[in-house]
Formats: sequence, structure tokens, C-alpha cells
Amino acid sequence: MENRNSAASLQRRLLLLLLLLLPPPYTRQGQALRHTVPNQSAQASPARYLSNGPGQEPVTVITIDVTKISRPYSSFEFRTLDPEGVIFYGDTSTKDDWFMLGLRDGRLEIQLHNLWARLTVGFGPRLNDGRWHQVELKMNGDSLLLRVDREEVLCLRQVSGSLAGSAQPSMRIALGGLLLPASSLRFPLVPALDGCIRRDIWLGHETQLSPSASANLGNCDVDLQPGLFFPPGTHAEFSLQDIPQPHTDPWSFSLELGLKLVDGSGCLLALGTGRNSSWLTLHLQDQVKEQRGMLAVLANPGKNEKVVLSSGVEPKLTLPLDLELPLQLKLDNFKVVLSQGPKMEVLAVSLWRLVSLQRLWSHPQSHLSLGALSGENSSASFCLRDLWVQGQRLDVDQALNRSQNIWTHSCPQSQSNITHTSHQTNPL
Repeated sequence: MENRNSAASLQRRLLLLLLLLLPPPYTRQGQALRHTVPNQSAQASPARYLSNGPGQEPVTVITIDVTKISRPYSSFEFRTLDPEGVIFYGDTSTKDDWFMLGLRDGRLEIQLHNLWARLTVGFGPRLNDGRWHQVELKMNGDSLLLRVDREEVLCLRQVSGSLAGSAQPSMRIALGGLLLPASSLRFPLVPALDGCIRRDIWLGHETQLSPSASANLGNCDVDLQPGLFFPPGTHAEFSLQDIPQPHTDPWSFSLELGLKLVDGSGCLLALGTGRNSSWLTLHLQDQVKEQRGMLAVLANPGKNEKVVLSSGVEPKLTLPLDLELPLQLKLDNFKVVLSQGPKMEVLAVSLWRLVSLQRLWSHPQSHLSLGALSGENSSASFCLRDLWVQGQRLDVDQALNRSQNIWTHSCPQSQSNITHTSHQTNPL
């Protein structure tokens, strides 16, 4: 009996050893399969970044032959932290027959305009939570059925005719934008959507990523956190007339930056006129990176940055940066103050310069800019938790102009992802 048990034990050990020595199974492409823990960032298929910059231009337009539609069914997965924007728009005619699915206040909204119905309806739970959500739309006779994460959330009846009987031979589907002016919507919204879409099938047609689309993945291949991300070389500009105005009696102006992540050196914020942005500037400076190279940054990430406040040729002011505390800039009739928590520094500015700064608000070309200055060779990238001006949050969707590659409502989750995303950016 003892010999039999010993033999059985030896067989089990030999079998286990054989399994460990076997090569892993391979995919069709010859890559070894690995067991991974499923999570929201793991992607089984390529994702398309939905934002095409600050305008309403879609990232892709798909044209479908109505006579060859195999099934009146569409589905896709999307994720976003943005509360407002267009997921997709479809039409056979911008005048008589169009449909829009988007987000407003984080909830899905349908706008529909055709010969059978004209309506706007918002519904369902908030979906701007940064997680992937599956959306399915199905035409069933004259009804439209919509499911989110496999649950039916909306059924609209008597809103459509048969696709087979359509007078138009083709249908257009635009992702992440509109093919008509935003003002022509039944209830206008900001079209730009900082989000991603994948596994999309439109009326039986599966779409493929073009080389240009796959080159600009935006935030689709990294873990996200809420915020506003400026990759290297990007910028946003606001007219001083379009933001909350200074108090008048006594005169004062203040802004507050909530920084989450920073990397590199370059302009953070500037006040100026036209092409002259040197009236008042805040620069990020990573001294360790500049002096010792990347190894020092990796050994001590997020601890080497300083912010430098300057005004023309006046003396500069330097403040070590603490990402745990908001950075505040205040101007009044007598001084310019930069502070962060208990740390406070006063910039030595002449009375003439202070008066000139106050006059910026009456200049027609005066602006507040974030990020790289025109012509600046900037390596700075940063994530803002928020930006407050005169106690009011500033929305980058309202900027006078901005770079295409700014992430308006999301940031990389970690410091290492900032470098990871840098190669994807192409500032305007």
C-alpha cells in the first residue's frame, strides 16, 4: 500500500513539473496568452477618442447605404468623465431627418427631428463616471428601444418610419460631433466630448480605426481621474472680458489653481495682450530634472517642482510647489501675492506696473492663458483639479481658443502616465 501511494505521489509531481515546463498557449498572432485581472482600463479592442478639439467637427463620419442595412440595430461601449457633449449624430437630411445622442449633466439625451416626431428627452443614470458603459439602440417598427448596460432605459413609440421606405439612399453617422450647426439642435449643447468609444457597430456595419485615428488615442489607453490635463505644448486662452471681473471698490482680482500632477518646465499661466503675454506669468520649473536628468525625477517624483512668478523685467519670485494645496494668485492696488497654504510671497512690482496690470481688463485683446506660450519650447504638462477665478469655476469649454489635445475633463491617474501620453500630443 505504501509503495502504491508513493508511486501515485511521484506521478502527480511529474505531471505538475510537466505542466510548468510546457510553453504558454499562443494567440493567432503568436503572442503568449497571459492571465490578467479584468479592470476598466483593460481593452479587448481599440478605442477611438471622441474629441476633435473645441469645435463641433466629428472625429469620424460613416456613410451607410440604406438599401443594404442588414439589421436596424447599433451598439457600442463608451466612457467619459465629461458631463456634456455629443456621442453620435445621424441623419439622412440635416433639414428633415436627424438624430442626436449625447450627454447633458452626465445623463443620456436624445434629440430627434423627422416627419414623425420632434422631441428632446433626457433619461437614465449619470454615466460620466469614467467607466465603460454599453449602449444598444434598436429600431422596432415605429419604435426606438435603448438599453444601457443590458437594461432597457427608454422606449419611444411612433417616432420613425421604415428604413426600407426611406426616400434618401444613404445615412450618415458622425461620431463625437455634428453635421449641422449646434444652434440648429432643439436644445443646444457643447458638442465636444472628452471621451472614448469602442466595439461600435452601426446598423450592422462594424467600423475600423483609421491609422490617423489610432495615432491620437487621447486618454483611451490610460487610467483616468477627474481633472483638466494639459499635455506638453498645449494651451487654452480666455478673453479677460469673458471671465469674472475684478472687484472695483477696492480693486482686486484673484485666481486659484488646484494642481494634481505636474511634470517638466514651461508656462503655467499668463496675463497679457495680443502676442505680449509677459505682463504677468507663472512658470513651472523642475530644477532637479534640468540639473540631473530623468533618473533624479524617477527617484523623487512630484517633489522637485517650483513655480516662478514674474512681471516683465521686474525681479522674479520663486515658491516651492506643494500639490496637496491650492495655488493662489491675488492682485490689488498695492501688491501681487502668490501663496500656497501658510506660504506667502509678495512680488516686488513698481506702482507703474501695477497700474498697467489693472488696465489689462479694459484692453480689447487682453487674455488669460493656460499652458505653453506662443513660440515657447515648453516641456511642461500638468493636471488641474479645478481653476477658480474670482470665486467662480472656469470651464475650459468656454475658452476663446484651445489646443486640440487638451483633455477637458480627465487626467492621467499617475505621474508615470504623464510621460506615457506625451508622445501622442500634437498641439495646434
